Amino acid sequence: MAEPKTDFDVMIVGAGISGIGMAAHMRMKCPDRSFAIVERRENLGGTWDLFRYPGIRSDSDMHTLGFDFEPWRHEKSIADAPAILDYLHRIVDERGIREHIRLGHRVLRADFDSASARWRVEAETGEGERRRLTANWLYLGSGYYDYDEPFDPGFDTGAFEGRVIHPQFWPEDLDYAGKQVVVIGSGATAVTLVPALAAEAGHVAMLQRTPTWMFSRPAKDALANFLRRWLPEELAYKITRWKNIRLQNLGFKRAREKPEKVKEFLHKRIRKSMGPEYDLAAFTPPYNPWEQRLCLVPDDDLFAAIKAGKADVVTGRIASFEARGVRLENGTLLPADIVVTATGLKLAVAGKIAIGVDGEAVNFATRFYYKGCMFSNLPNLAVVFGYLNASWTLRADIDADYICRVLNHMRAKGAEIAVPVLEPGHALEEDDIFDFSSGYIQRSKHIMPRNAAQYPWRLNQEYVLDAKRMAADPIEDGILAFRPAAARARGDSELLEAAE
Repeated sequence: MAEPKTDFDVMIVGAGISGIGMAAHMRMKCPDRSFAIVERRENLGGTWDLFRYPGIRSDSDMHTLGFDFEPWRHEKSIADAPAILDYLHRIVDERGIREHIRLGHRVLRADFDSASARWRVEAETGEGERRRLTANWLYLGSGYYDYDEPFDPGFDTGAFEGRVIHPQFWPEDLDYAGKQVVVIGSGATAVTLVPALAAEAGHVAMLQRTPTWMFSRPAKDALANFLRRWLPEELAYKITRWKNIRLQNLGFKRAREKPEKVKEFLHKRIRKSMGPEYDLAAFTPPYNPWEQRLCLVPDDDLFAAIKAGKADVVTGRIASFEARGVRLENGTLLPADIVVTATGLKLAVAGKIAIGVDGEAVNFATRFYYKGCMFSNLPNLAVVFGYLNASWTLRADIDADYICRVLNHMRAKGAEIAVPVLEPGHALEEDDIFDFSSGYIQRSKHIMPRNAAQYPWRLNQEYVLDAKRMAADPIEDGILAFRPAAARARGDSELLEAAE
Protein backbone atom coordinates (compact mmCIF):
# COMPACT_ATOMS: atom_id res chain seq x y z
CA MET A 1 0.00 0.00 0.00
CA ALA A 2 1.13 3.57 -0.68
CA GLU A 3 2.48 5.55 2.25
CA PRO A 4 -0.12 7.99 3.62
CA LYS A 5 0.37 11.57 2.51
CA THR A 6 2.25 13.80 4.95
CA ASP A 7 2.17 17.25 3.30
CA PHE A 8 -0.95 19.37 2.76
CA ASP A 9 -2.07 22.83 1.79
CA VAL A 10 -4.15 23.06 4.96
CA MET A 11 -4.02 21.00 8.14
CA ILE A 12 -7.20 21.21 10.20
CA VAL A 13 -6.88 20.28 13.87
CA GLY A 14 -10.08 18.85 15.33
CA ALA A 15 -12.94 16.88 13.78
CA GLY A 16 -15.73 18.68 15.61
CA ILE A 17 -18.07 21.35 14.31
CA SER A 18 -15.26 23.82 13.55
CA GLY A 19 -12.98 21.36 11.73
CA ILE A 20 -15.72 19.66 9.74
CA GLY A 21 -17.11 23.07 8.81
CA MET A 22 -13.74 24.24 7.47
CA ALA A 23 -13.32 21.03 5.46
CA ALA A 24 -16.77 21.45 3.92
CA HIS A 25 -16.06 25.07 3.01
CA MET A 26 -12.79 24.02 1.39
CA ARG A 27 -14.54 21.36 -0.67
CA MET A 28 -16.93 24.01 -1.97
CA LYS A 29 -14.61 27.02 -2.32
CA CYS A 30 -11.03 25.67 -2.60
CA PRO A 31 -11.55 22.30 -4.31
CA ASP A 32 -8.03 22.34 -5.75
CA ARG A 33 -6.40 22.58 -2.32
CA SER A 34 -5.36 19.51 -0.29
CA PHE A 35 -6.28 19.18 3.36
CA ALA A 36 -6.30 16.76 6.26
CA ILE A 37 -8.22 16.78 9.53
CA VAL A 38 -6.24 15.41 12.47
CA GLU A 39 -8.32 14.42 15.48
CA ARG A 40 -6.89 13.26 18.80
CA ARG A 41 -9.84 11.04 19.66
CA GLU A 42 -11.02 7.87 17.93
CA ASN A 43 -14.32 9.42 16.87
CA LEU A 44 -15.36 12.61 15.14
CA GLY A 45 -17.83 15.03 16.70
CA GLY A 46 -15.71 16.88 19.25
CA THR A 47 -17.83 18.01 22.20
CA TRP A 48 -20.81 16.02 21.01
CA ASP A 49 -18.91 12.76 21.16
CA LEU A 50 -16.75 13.51 24.21
CA PHE A 51 -19.56 14.29 26.64
CA ARG A 52 -21.72 11.29 27.46
CA TYR A 53 -23.73 12.50 30.45
CA PRO A 54 -27.50 11.90 30.52
CA GLY A 55 -29.58 14.29 28.45
CA ILE A 56 -26.68 16.03 26.72
CA ARG A 57 -28.11 18.46 24.18
CA SER A 58 -27.45 21.77 22.46
CA ASP A 59 -28.08 24.97 24.36
CA SER A 60 -28.48 26.86 21.09
CA ASP A 61 -31.03 26.21 18.36
CA MET A 62 -29.74 23.95 15.61
CA HIS A 63 -30.76 26.40 12.89
CA THR A 64 -27.83 28.55 14.03
CA LEU A 65 -25.65 25.83 15.58
CA GLY A 66 -26.02 24.06 12.26
CA PHE A 67 -23.92 25.19 9.29
CA ASP A 68 -25.05 27.84 6.83
CA PHE A 69 -24.62 25.36 3.97
CA GLU A 70 -26.38 22.31 5.44
CA PRO A 71 -30.05 22.47 6.52
CA TRP A 72 -31.07 21.04 9.88
CA ARG A 73 -33.70 18.39 9.14
CA HIS A 74 -34.70 17.11 12.56
CA GLU A 75 -38.03 18.08 14.06
CA LYS A 76 -36.45 19.35 17.27
CA SER A 77 -34.53 22.60 17.09
CA ILE A 78 -32.96 21.94 20.50
CA ALA A 79 -31.24 18.66 19.72
CA ASP A 80 -29.57 15.90 21.70
CA ALA A 81 -26.01 14.76 21.04
CA PRO A 82 -26.96 11.68 18.95
CA ALA A 83 -28.95 13.87 16.53
CA ILE A 84 -26.06 16.34 16.24
CA LEU A 85 -23.63 13.49 15.57
CA ASP A 86 -25.95 12.14 12.87
CA TYR A 87 -25.84 15.58 11.24
CA LEU A 88 -22.03 15.71 11.32
CA HIS A 89 -21.61 12.14 10.07
CA ARG A 90 -23.97 12.81 7.17
CA ILE A 91 -21.93 15.87 6.18
CA VAL A 92 -18.57 14.07 6.20
CA ASP A 93 -20.00 11.21 4.17
CA GLU A 94 -22.01 13.19 1.61
CA ARG A 95 -19.24 15.75 1.04
CA GLY A 96 -16.31 13.35 0.76
CA ILE A 97 -14.61 14.49 3.97
CA ARG A 98 -14.32 11.25 5.92
CA GLU A 99 -11.37 9.99 3.86
CA HIS A 100 -9.43 13.11 4.88
CA ILE A 101 -9.86 12.55 8.63
CA ARG A 102 -7.02 10.97 10.62
CA LEU A 103 -8.33 9.80 13.95
CA GLY A 104 -6.14 9.06 16.94
CA HIS A 105 -3.65 11.84 16.09
CA ARG A 106 -2.94 14.23 18.92
CA VAL A 107 -0.99 17.30 17.78
CA LEU A 108 1.76 18.07 20.27
CA ARG A 109 3.61 20.93 18.61
CA ALA A 110 3.65 22.94 15.41
CA ASP A 111 6.43 25.26 14.26
CA PHE A 112 6.21 27.52 11.22
CA ASP A 113 9.32 27.51 9.08
CA SER A 114 9.47 30.84 7.25
CA ALA A 115 12.09 29.64 4.79
CA SER A 116 9.79 27.00 3.32
CA ALA A 117 6.44 28.49 4.40
CA ARG A 118 5.49 25.18 6.02
CA TRP A 119 4.11 24.26 9.39
CA ARG A 120 6.14 21.35 10.76
CA VAL A 121 3.70 19.42 12.89
CA GLU A 122 4.44 16.64 15.37
CA ALA A 123 1.55 14.36 16.25
CA GLU A 124 1.26 11.34 18.52
CA THR A 125 -0.93 8.39 17.62
CA GLY A 126 -2.95 6.33 20.07
CA GLU A 127 -0.18 3.70 19.96
CA GLY A 128 2.39 6.27 21.09
CA GLU A 129 4.01 6.61 17.67
CA ARG A 130 5.28 10.08 16.72
CA ARG A 131 4.47 11.31 13.22
CA ARG A 132 5.67 14.38 11.38
CA LEU A 133 3.37 16.19 9.00
CA THR A 134 3.71 19.47 7.14
CA ALA A 135 1.25 22.03 5.79
CA ASN A 136 1.23 25.54 4.41
CA TRP A 137 -1.68 26.54 6.69
CA LEU A 138 -2.76 25.45 10.16
CA TYR A 139 -6.45 25.79 10.99
CA LEU A 140 -7.25 25.18 14.65
CA GLY A 141 -10.75 23.85 15.19
CA SER A 142 -9.79 22.27 18.50
CA GLY A 143 -12.36 24.03 20.66
CA TYR A 144 -11.86 26.23 23.66
CA TYR A 145 -11.55 23.96 26.67
CA ASP A 146 -9.14 21.42 28.09
CA TYR A 147 -10.17 17.91 27.02
CA ASP A 148 -7.92 16.31 29.63
CA GLU A 149 -8.70 18.29 32.74
CA PRO A 150 -11.91 20.05 33.84
CA PHE A 151 -11.98 22.95 36.25
CA ASP A 152 -11.17 21.80 39.77
CA PRO A 153 -12.93 23.91 42.42
CA GLY A 154 -10.79 22.30 45.13
CA PHE A 155 -13.49 20.36 46.99
CA ASP A 156 -12.25 18.02 49.72
CA THR A 157 -14.51 15.03 49.12
CA GLY A 158 -12.43 12.54 51.07
CA ALA A 159 -15.07 11.93 53.75
CA PHE A 160 -17.86 11.30 51.26
CA GLU A 161 -18.70 7.59 50.90
CA GLY A 162 -20.59 7.87 47.60
CA ARG A 163 -19.34 8.49 44.07
CA VAL A 164 -18.10 11.85 42.83
CA ILE A 165 -18.52 12.34 39.07
CA HIS A 166 -17.51 15.12 36.71
CA PRO A 167 -19.75 15.40 33.62
CA GLN A 168 -16.72 15.59 31.32
CA PHE A 169 -15.82 12.01 32.30
CA TRP A 170 -19.20 10.38 32.78
CA PRO A 171 -18.82 6.63 33.51
CA GLU A 172 -20.85 4.27 31.37
CA ASP A 173 -21.61 2.01 34.34
CA LEU A 174 -23.08 4.67 36.63
CA ASP A 175 -26.38 3.45 38.09
CA TYR A 176 -28.32 6.35 39.56
CA ALA A 177 -31.78 4.74 39.56
CA GLY A 178 -33.48 5.44 42.89
CA LYS A 179 -30.39 7.26 44.22
CA GLN A 180 -30.04 10.64 45.94
CA VAL A 181 -28.05 12.88 43.62
CA VAL A 182 -26.57 16.32 44.26
CA VAL A 183 -25.55 18.26 41.15
CA ILE A 184 -23.21 21.12 42.04
CA GLY A 185 -23.59 24.00 39.61
CA SER A 186 -26.30 25.92 37.82
CA GLY A 187 -24.89 26.37 34.31
CA ALA A 188 -25.89 24.73 31.06
CA THR A 189 -24.53 21.30 32.05
CA ALA A 190 -26.33 21.23 35.39
CA VAL A 191 -29.58 22.47 33.87
CA THR A 192 -29.38 19.68 31.30
CA LEU A 193 -28.42 16.99 33.82
CA VAL A 194 -31.01 17.63 36.54
CA PRO A 195 -34.19 16.80 34.58
CA ALA A 196 -32.48 13.89 32.80
CA LEU A 197 -31.30 12.35 36.07
CA ALA A 198 -34.62 13.07 37.80
CA ALA A 199 -36.40 10.71 35.41
CA GLU A 200 -34.77 7.73 37.19
CA ALA A 201 -33.11 8.99 40.37
CA GLY A 202 -34.82 9.03 43.73
CA HIS A 203 -34.27 12.76 44.02
CA VAL A 204 -31.94 15.34 42.48
CA ALA A 205 -30.82 18.54 44.18
CA MET A 206 -29.22 21.25 42.07
CA LEU A 207 -26.88 23.06 44.45
CA GLN A 208 -25.98 26.54 43.28
CA ARG A 209 -23.75 29.13 44.89
CA THR A 210 -25.61 31.84 42.98
CA PRO A 211 -28.68 31.58 40.74
CA THR A 212 -28.57 31.68 36.94
CA TRP A 213 -30.93 33.38 34.53
CA MET A 214 -33.10 30.74 32.84
CA PHE A 215 -34.89 31.05 29.53
CA SER A 216 -37.58 28.51 28.67
CA ARG A 217 -38.67 27.77 25.12
CA PRO A 218 -40.11 24.83 23.15
CA ALA A 219 -37.60 22.27 21.86
CA LYS A 220 -39.43 22.34 18.52
CA ASP A 221 -39.42 25.46 16.37
CA ALA A 222 -43.01 25.66 15.13
CA LEU A 223 -42.24 28.09 12.32
CA ALA A 224 -39.31 25.99 11.10
CA ASN A 225 -41.39 22.83 10.94
CA PHE A 226 -44.25 24.68 9.22
CA LEU A 227 -41.92 26.16 6.58
CA ARG A 228 -40.31 22.78 5.89
CA ARG A 229 -43.71 21.37 4.93
CA TRP A 230 -44.40 24.04 2.34
CA LEU A 231 -41.09 25.40 1.08
CA PRO A 232 -37.93 23.92 -0.43
CA GLU A 233 -35.71 22.67 2.37
CA GLU A 234 -32.86 25.12 1.83
CA LEU A 235 -35.17 28.13 1.65
CA ALA A 236 -37.05 27.09 4.79
CA TYR A 237 -33.74 26.66 6.63
CA LYS A 238 -32.45 30.03 5.43
CA ILE A 239 -35.58 31.84 6.65
CA THR A 240 -35.55 30.11 10.04
CA ARG A 241 -31.84 30.75 10.47
CA TRP A 242 -32.28 34.44 9.64
CA LYS A 243 -35.21 34.70 12.08
CA ASN A 244 -33.27 33.06 14.93
CA ILE A 245 -30.15 35.14 14.35
CA ARG A 246 -32.18 38.35 14.46
CA LEU A 247 -34.14 37.31 17.56
CA GLN A 248 -30.97 36.34 19.41
CA ASN A 249 -29.26 39.57 18.47
CA LEU A 250 -32.30 41.59 19.51
CA GLY A 251 -32.58 39.72 22.82
CA PHE A 252 -28.93 40.28 23.69
CA LYS A 253 -29.05 43.99 22.90
CA ARG A 254 -32.29 44.45 24.82
CA ALA A 255 -30.75 42.74 27.85
CA ARG A 256 -27.86 45.21 27.77
CA GLU A 257 -30.07 48.25 27.18
CA LYS A 258 -33.12 47.40 29.33
CA PRO A 259 -32.10 44.68 31.80
CA GLU A 260 -35.09 45.19 34.11
CA LYS A 261 -37.54 44.55 31.26
CA VAL A 262 -35.70 41.37 30.33
CA LYS A 263 -35.71 40.20 33.95
CA GLU A 264 -39.49 40.65 34.04
CA PHE A 265 -39.84 38.69 30.80
CA LEU A 266 -37.70 35.77 32.01
CA HIS A 267 -39.52 35.62 35.35
CA LYS A 268 -42.88 35.71 33.58
CA ARG A 269 -41.88 32.64 31.57
CA ILE A 270 -40.91 30.76 34.74
CA ARG A 271 -44.12 31.70 36.57
CA LYS A 272 -46.11 30.50 33.57
CA SER A 273 -44.67 27.06 34.22
CA MET A 274 -44.37 27.08 38.01
CA GLY A 275 -47.46 29.09 38.97
CA PRO A 276 -48.03 32.74 39.97
CA GLU A 277 -47.11 32.22 43.63
CA TYR A 278 -43.79 30.47 43.00
CA ASP A 279 -40.84 31.96 44.90
CA LEU A 280 -38.42 33.16 42.24
CA ALA A 281 -35.44 33.64 44.57
CA ALA A 282 -33.73 30.52 43.21
CA PHE A 283 -33.94 32.00 39.70
CA THR A 284 -32.99 35.61 40.48
CA PRO A 285 -29.23 36.13 40.05
CA PRO A 286 -27.36 39.13 41.47
CA TYR A 287 -26.32 40.15 37.95
CA ASN A 288 -28.21 41.24 34.85
CA PRO A 289 -29.27 38.90 32.03
CA TRP A 290 -26.49 38.22 29.52
CA GLU A 291 -23.74 39.28 31.91
CA GLN A 292 -23.41 35.51 31.86
CA ARG A 293 -24.81 33.23 29.17
CA LEU A 294 -28.52 32.47 29.63
CA CYS A 295 -29.37 28.85 30.44
CA LEU A 296 -31.90 27.28 28.13
CA VAL A 297 -34.72 25.17 29.57
CA PRO A 298 -36.38 23.37 26.63
CA ASP A 299 -40.00 22.38 27.08
CA ASP A 300 -39.77 23.53 30.73
CA ASP A 301 -38.12 20.18 31.59
CA LEU A 302 -36.27 21.50 34.66
CA PHE A 303 -39.39 23.19 36.00
CA ALA A 304 -41.48 20.07 35.37
CA ALA A 305 -39.02 17.97 37.43
CA ILE A 306 -39.24 20.48 40.28
CA LYS A 307 -43.05 20.58 40.18
CA ALA A 308 -43.17 16.79 40.24
CA GLY A 309 -41.06 16.72 43.41
CA LYS A 310 -38.26 14.85 41.65
CA ALA A 311 -35.82 17.75 41.88
CA ASP A 312 -35.25 20.99 43.68
CA VAL A 313 -32.88 23.94 43.58
CA VAL A 314 -30.84 24.83 46.67
CA THR A 315 -28.85 28.04 47.00
CA GLY A 316 -25.94 27.91 49.42
CA ARG A 317 -22.22 27.49 49.96
CA ILE A 318 -20.54 24.19 50.77
CA ALA A 319 -19.03 23.84 54.23
CA SER A 320 -17.86 20.23 53.91
CA PHE A 321 -18.45 16.81 52.44
CA GLU A 322 -19.62 14.20 54.92
CA ALA A 323 -20.08 10.46 54.62
CA ARG A 324 -23.72 10.72 53.55
CA GLY A 325 -23.90 14.03 51.75
CA VAL A 326 -22.97 17.68 51.42
CA ARG A 327 -23.08 20.00 54.43
CA LEU A 328 -23.85 23.64 53.68
CA GLU A 329 -22.62 26.66 55.62
CA ASN A 330 -26.14 27.22 57.00
CA GLY A 331 -26.02 23.76 58.57
CA THR A 332 -28.27 21.97 56.06
CA LEU A 333 -27.20 18.48 55.00
CA LEU A 334 -28.04 17.52 51.43
CA PRO A 335 -28.17 13.72 51.42
CA ALA A 336 -26.33 12.14 48.51
CA ASP A 337 -25.33 8.78 47.10
CA ILE A 338 -23.80 10.52 44.08
CA VAL A 339 -22.31 14.00 43.74
CA VAL A 340 -21.93 15.48 40.25
CA THR A 341 -19.51 18.40 40.06
CA ALA A 342 -20.90 20.41 37.15
CA THR A 343 -18.65 23.28 38.15
CA GLY A 344 -17.41 24.32 34.76
CA LEU A 345 -14.72 23.84 32.19
CA LYS A 346 -11.07 24.79 32.11
CA LEU A 347 -10.22 26.86 29.05
CA ALA A 348 -7.28 26.09 26.80
CA VAL A 349 -5.78 28.14 23.98
CA ALA A 350 -4.90 26.52 20.64
CA GLY A 351 -5.77 23.07 21.90
CA LYS A 352 -2.71 23.17 24.21
CA ILE A 353 -0.49 22.74 21.15
CA ALA A 354 3.01 24.19 21.52
CA ILE A 355 2.97 26.74 18.68
CA GLY A 356 6.18 28.33 17.44
CA VAL A 357 7.58 30.37 14.54
CA ASP A 358 11.11 29.62 13.38
CA GLY A 359 11.80 27.87 16.67
CA GLU A 360 10.52 30.69 18.89
CA ALA A 361 7.53 29.85 21.09
CA VAL A 362 4.33 31.83 20.54
CA ASN A 363 2.58 33.28 23.58
CA PHE A 364 -0.99 33.95 22.50
CA ALA A 365 -1.57 36.27 25.46
CA THR A 366 0.78 38.78 23.77
CA ARG A 367 -0.91 38.59 20.36
CA PHE A 368 -3.89 40.59 19.16
CA TYR A 369 -6.78 38.94 17.38
CA TYR A 370 -7.14 39.89 13.73
CA LYS A 371 -10.73 39.73 12.43
CA GLY A 372 -11.51 37.23 15.16
CA CYS A 373 -9.70 34.36 13.44
CA MET A 374 -6.01 35.23 12.94
CA PHE A 375 -3.35 36.82 15.16
CA SER A 376 -0.91 39.68 14.92
CA ASN A 377 2.38 38.77 13.23
CA LEU A 378 1.51 35.07 13.18
CA PRO A 379 1.59 33.66 9.63
CA ASN A 380 -0.73 31.14 8.00
CA LEU A 381 -2.68 30.26 11.13
CA ALA A 382 -6.38 30.59 11.87
CA VAL A 383 -8.46 29.61 14.88
CA VAL A 384 -12.15 29.34 15.76
CA PHE A 385 -13.41 30.81 19.03
CA GLY A 386 -17.18 31.01 18.83
CA TYR A 387 -19.53 33.64 20.17
CA LEU A 388 -20.26 33.93 23.87
CA ASN A 389 -23.68 35.42 23.14
CA ALA A 390 -24.72 33.29 20.15
CA SER A 391 -24.13 29.91 18.50
CA TRP A 392 -20.55 28.71 18.06
CA THR A 393 -21.08 27.75 14.43
CA LEU A 394 -21.95 31.28 13.36
CA ARG A 395 -18.31 32.23 13.91
CA ALA A 396 -17.03 28.93 12.49
CA ASP A 397 -18.87 29.56 9.21
CA ILE A 398 -17.64 33.12 8.64
CA ASP A 399 -14.08 32.22 9.67
CA ALA A 400 -13.97 29.28 7.25
CA ASP A 401 -15.40 31.35 4.40
CA TYR A 402 -12.88 34.12 5.04
CA ILE A 403 -9.85 31.82 5.18
CA CYS A 404 -10.96 30.12 1.96
CA ARG A 405 -11.00 33.53 0.27
CA VAL A 406 -7.55 34.30 1.69
CA LEU A 407 -6.27 30.98 0.31
CA ASN A 408 -7.67 31.76 -3.12
CA HIS A 409 -6.18 35.25 -3.03
CA MET A 410 -2.78 33.78 -2.15
CA ARG A 411 -3.01 31.38 -5.07
CA ALA A 412 -3.86 34.23 -7.44
CA LYS A 413 -0.93 36.32 -6.20
CA GLY A 414 1.54 33.47 -6.04
CA ALA A 415 2.02 34.16 -2.32
CA GLU A 416 2.90 31.46 0.22
CA ILE A 417 2.60 33.48 3.42
CA ALA A 418 -0.27 35.63 4.73
CA VAL A 419 0.36 37.49 7.99
CA PRO A 420 -1.53 40.31 9.77
CA VAL A 421 1.22 42.87 10.40
CA LEU A 422 1.15 44.87 13.63
CA GLU A 423 4.11 47.20 14.02
CA PRO A 424 6.03 47.14 17.33
CA GLY A 425 5.23 50.77 18.12
CA HIS A 426 1.47 50.41 17.70
CA ALA A 427 -0.84 52.49 19.87
CA LEU A 428 -3.85 50.15 19.98
CA GLU A 429 -6.28 50.82 22.80
CA GLU A 430 -7.05 47.51 24.50
CA ASP A 431 -10.61 46.42 25.18
CA ASP A 432 -12.06 43.70 27.41
CA ILE A 433 -14.41 41.92 25.05
CA PHE A 434 -14.72 39.10 27.60
CA ASP A 435 -16.88 41.26 29.86
CA PHE A 436 -18.90 38.25 30.96
CA SER A 437 -18.82 37.46 34.66
CA SER A 438 -18.90 33.70 34.03
CA GLY A 439 -16.29 31.91 36.13
CA TYR A 440 -14.71 29.98 33.25
CA ILE A 441 -14.11 33.26 31.40
CA GLN A 442 -12.74 35.20 34.36
CA ARG A 443 -10.42 32.34 35.40
CA SER A 444 -8.83 32.22 31.95
CA LYS A 445 -8.31 35.84 30.96
CA HIS A 446 -4.58 35.63 31.61
CA ILE A 447 -4.10 33.09 28.81
CA MET A 448 -6.43 34.69 26.27
CA PRO A 449 -5.24 36.67 23.24
CA ARG A 450 -5.59 40.45 23.38
CA ASN A 451 -8.30 42.62 21.88
CA ALA A 452 -8.22 46.22 20.72
CA ALA A 453 -11.07 48.69 20.79
CA GLN A 454 -10.56 49.14 17.04
CA TYR A 455 -11.57 46.62 14.40
CA PRO A 456 -9.98 44.49 12.92
CA TRP A 457 -7.74 43.79 15.94
CA ARG A 458 -10.45 42.13 18.01
CA LEU A 459 -12.77 39.19 18.50
CA ASN A 460 -16.15 40.86 18.12
CA GLN A 461 -19.29 39.65 19.87
CA GLU A 462 -21.75 40.80 17.21
CA TYR A 463 -22.37 38.25 14.49
CA VAL A 464 -24.53 40.37 12.19
CA LEU A 465 -21.85 43.06 11.97
CA ASP A 466 -19.02 40.52 11.70
CA ALA A 467 -20.70 38.65 8.85
CA LYS A 468 -21.10 41.85 6.82
CA ARG A 469 -17.53 42.99 7.44
CA MET A 470 -15.90 39.65 6.78
CA ALA A 471 -17.74 39.29 3.47
CA ALA A 472 -17.48 42.88 2.24
CA ASP A 473 -14.08 44.14 3.39
CA PRO A 474 -11.25 43.63 0.87
CA ILE A 475 -8.75 40.86 1.57
CA GLU A 476 -5.94 43.31 0.87
CA ASP A 477 -6.66 45.85 3.61
CA GLY A 478 -3.17 47.22 4.17
CA ILE A 479 -2.77 44.97 7.24
CA LEU A 480 -2.79 41.41 5.91
CA ALA A 481 0.53 41.12 4.07
CA PHE A 482 1.21 38.52 1.37
CA ARG A 483 4.73 37.23 0.85
CA PRO A 484 6.70 34.43 -0.79
CA ALA A 485 8.51 31.92 1.37
CA ALA A 486 11.70 33.43 2.83
CA ALA A 487 13.92 31.02 0.91
CA ARG A 488 12.18 31.88 -2.37
CA ALA A 489 12.40 35.61 -1.58
CA ARG A 490 16.15 35.28 -1.00
CA GLY A 491 16.48 33.32 -4.23
CA ASP A 492 14.67 36.01 -6.22
CA SER A 493 16.88 38.67 -4.66
CA GLU A 494 20.04 36.75 -5.58
CA LEU A 495 18.85 36.38 -9.18
CA LEU A 496 18.25 40.12 -9.39
CA GLU A 497 21.71 40.84 -8.01
CA ALA A 498 23.29 38.44 -10.52
CA ALA A 499 21.40 40.09 -13.37
CA GLU A 500 22.73 43.48 -12.33
